[in-house]
Amino acid sequence: MDIKNNILFFREETAAKNCRLIAVSKTQPVEKMKEAYDAGQRLFGENKVQEMVAKQDTLPKDIEWHMIGHLQTNKVKYIVPFVSLIHSIDTIKLLEEVDRQGRKNNRVVPCLLQVHIALEETKFGFDRRELLQGIDQTIFSPFSFVAIRGLMGMASLTEDREKIRSEFRELKNIFETLRQKPDAPNFEMKELSMGMSSDYTLALEEGSTLVRIGSAIFGERGVGAVGGAQKAGGGR
Repeated sequence: MDIKNNILFFREETAAKNCRLIAVSKTQPVEKMKEAYDAGQRLFGENKVQEMVAKQDTLPKDIEWHMIGHLQTNKVKYIVPFVSLIHSIDTIKLLEEVDRQGRKNNRVVPCLLQVHIALEETKFGFDRRELLQGIDQTIFSPFSFVAIRGLMGMASLTEDREKIRSEFRELKNIFETLRQKPDAPNFEMKELSMGMSSDYTLALEEGSTLVRIGSAIFGERGVGAVGGAQKAGGGR
């Protein structure tokens, strides 16, 4: 894979739609990440806490680290000191823990709320009703060390492009609905994270501001920095 040219291609594609590229580097060796970094890429997405921490210790400090995979509450403390954006907030319990660890580190942690838009039961996230009720009931307001900056969603794994488009469109609709709600100090809809290697063009057409692309940049996943093939998460 020509990582440099892939980075340049996807950055041009996303910039044309006022979107930013997240290079999904989960299970990729730091050598490949350095190639992407040398091509100008600064946003990298990981789905395992241990791997993210190991790479953050090794790679340049101006990298923006995005946690895109399912996050367990007992792992939050390891990434709060440096993570740029957590895409995968899927429960109030997880939000509470991020807030607690943010307070310990005296750091407001930017987060996205993950929305369940696909048919697969294996997907995590809030549904439309939960989000609208939550904002109306000010459930998200008590958190002083969390900044909710938008939504993230993953479309169904299907060849049906219209189904994928409809799911992205639904997520954008929820995003726009929440933008109309009364402002809260820690709640502002700015980022819409949707789209991966197989469906990013549809995501761009439907208003994504962050796309998560891995295999189309780096090739198929290999062995991660901390050893072993990793399970699929929030980008491919």
